[in-house]
Amino acid sequence: MDSAYLLGVFDKEETMLSAFRKMKEQEIEIEDVFTPYPVHEILENHGRKSRITIVGWLYGFFATIGVLAFLFYTAVIDWPLNYGGKPSNAFPSFLVITIILVIFSITILSLFTFSWRANLWPSNKKPIYHPGATDDKFVIMVNKEKADAARASSVMKETGAIEVIEK
Repeated sequence: MDSAYLLGVFDKEETMLSAFRKMKEQEIEIEDVFTPYPVHEILENHGRKSRITIVGWLYGFFATIGVLAFLFYTAVIDWPLNYGGKPSNAFPSFLVITIILVIFSITILSLFTFSWRANLWPSNKKPIYHPGATDDKFVIMVNKEKADAARASSVMKETGAIEVIEK
């Protein structure tokens, strides 16, 4: 079986970042980077932008409209109650439950959206390319079909990779 990926494994964030910068300078296409915690430079310079914030804002907007419409319908149209002459559509009384339900809606819908986009569901098995990538190692993955593997391997070794693996 031919190996499709080249993995550079690093112990420290600084060495991985120097390899990442050098590979970007030499225009070596990086398939993915696995880190034990978010590294903002990687997120900003990898070239992939997430639209989850836009989707979250839209979920919040439509959830606000939906919750207020539901509260207005139930309190004013379907079952109006007269509490000491107060108006049925008293907007301030709707605010607290609206905020709580909108936050709940954004959270649940964003969770499902992220899980759907990342292909995460209970029976789906995602490959683990290097066991240290889930623990404390920094891993740069290069697709050998899209990039020059020899040049990528030499850059990784120059910058301090503890191992370079073909998978």
